[in-house]
Amino acid sequence: MKGQRLLVLGAGESGCGAAVLGHTLGMEVAVWDQFAISASRILQLAAMGIPCEPNCVLEIAEYRPNLVIKSPGIALELPWVQKAVTQGYRVVDEIEFAAEHTQAKLVGITGTNGKTTTTLLTHHLLVQGGIRAGLAGNMGKSFAASVAQDLQSPPDQRPDVYVLEVSSFQLDGLDQTRFDIGVLTNITSDHLDRYGYEMQNYVDSKFKLIRNMDQASHFVWCSDDPITSQQILRTVAGPYQSYTFSFSKPSAFTQGAYVDRYRIHTVINAEIMSIPLNELALGGLHNAYNSMAAAVVAQLMEVRKESIRESLTNFDQLEHRLEKVGRVRGVDYINDSKATNVNSTWYALESMDKPVLWIAGGVDKGNDYSALMDLVHDRVKVLICMGKDNRALHEAFGGKVPVMVNVRSMQEAVQRAYQLSQKGDVVLLSPACASFDLFENYEDRGRQFKYFVNNL
Repeated sequence: MKGQRLLVLGAGESGCGAAVLGHTLGMEVAVWDQFAISASRILQLAAMGIPCEPNCVLEIAEYRPNLVIKSPGIALELPWVQKAVTQGYRVVDEIEFAAEHTQAKLVGITGTNGKTTTTLLTHHLLVQGGIRAGLAGNMGKSFAASVAQDLQSPPDQRPDVYVLEVSSFQLDGLDQTRFDIGVLTNITSDHLDRYGYEMQNYVDSKFKLIRNMDQASHFVWCSDDPITSQQILRTVAGPYQSYTFSFSKPSAFTQGAYVDRYRIHTVINAEIMSIPLNELALGGLHNAYNSMAAAVVAQLMEVRKESIRESLTNFDQLEHRLEKVGRVRGVDYINDSKATNVNSTWYALESMDKPVLWIAGGVDKGNDYSALMDLVHDRVKVLICMGKDNRALHEAFGGKVPVMVNVRSMQEAVQRAYQLSQKGDVVLLSPACASFDLFENYEDRGRQFKYFVNNL
């Protein structure tokens, strides 16, 4: 790779991570973005002598790259990228580029909901079990940046396994990457604007997780999820080994995890582990699923059962996922900014046992809010619509919620919730939408919520 020309499209976390790895490998690197590039990214790249081109209108062929890395936010169908493909340039995702430069095993975790929690919990179980495990992907540091950093460490200090959260966008950019263990938490409607508003296109994207698996690979999936189960029936069985997790023991169960008598049971190669649900660090139905998936992975990685049980009980609360921010005048404030789709918000509302002032809205990705109707009718007293365009929320819930208000900032949302709440209520930020109309990302949205709540 040394001396070859690498062109990176997109100057976000993924793109800059790919640029850092290319630089570490001795490649000649350039970064282009069709939009503005933040000052911090420009400085980061300049420190390595990497030129960057914001608001780029150049043709990829002008750079004559040996390899093109595209950020996952850039659709492969974009004319800018498609032209490069038709001209014969190899275009891959940052994760595929990174995977080619590590000998570590790869655990890929995807799904519409639960993938972040499952990824963090899986990493926790492995590390607590004595395994050198890296954490990267669609959260925190990019995989490529992690590999670049680890290549500069002695081989015996590098991760033996990387636990990667992978989005559908990232899976779309993979061609040859093989996951040793792949976890599919569930599939519900999301990102349909990216997939031509065709659900099957989105489902096919998620199932790219398994397409390069071989007989040594393990596929862990939720048999309670109807869309995943239907796709499994339609898909020609691969050579991988299959493991299910479920809230009941399926009739055809062989290996995986299930719940029976308020306990999680995992069965891997005749090794059985059990833990009571009420001992899990993460409560709620959705987190029981996440805990089962993580436990199966840990057992496949030969972590001791005693360590798995202990780690499932001492995992810390996640930021932005049903995070308890505080109580003001007897009103609880909960940050669920990570809920960027309807299904995530369903889980949040389902777990509420007090009257709810619900802060929702943002960039609607073709949401179908019908699944929320019963929960909203039973539990929501105020809907605070936060976004530049709240028409979809009003069309869905107008006349079904006693009070609906529109706001244009997080400060205004928190203030209105404070004014409209009463002792014994809960204010829930669970947007069911992407954040990019008013915020940098869901983390920015959640941190602003916490800031303004803490300053009430």
